Amino acid sequence: MPKMKTHSGAKKRFKVTGSGKLMRRKAGKNHLMEHKSSRLKRGKDGRVQVAPADAKQVKKMLGK
Repeated sequence: MPKMKTHSGAKKRFKVTGSGKLMRRKAGKNHLMEHKSSRLKRGKDGRVQVAPADAKQVKKMLGK
């Protein structure tokens, strides 16, 4: 059986914490920022946990 390859798009988008949680960036802070309020932009800071419904698929793509 060949080695399973990590999905290259997934490895750029998701990080696994020390305790095994999957973290992702919030959507909507990539471009077209000039018309968005500072409050909205601050709300897009940081990372959040991947939804449980998506976690299984993300883990598979990361080879976990």
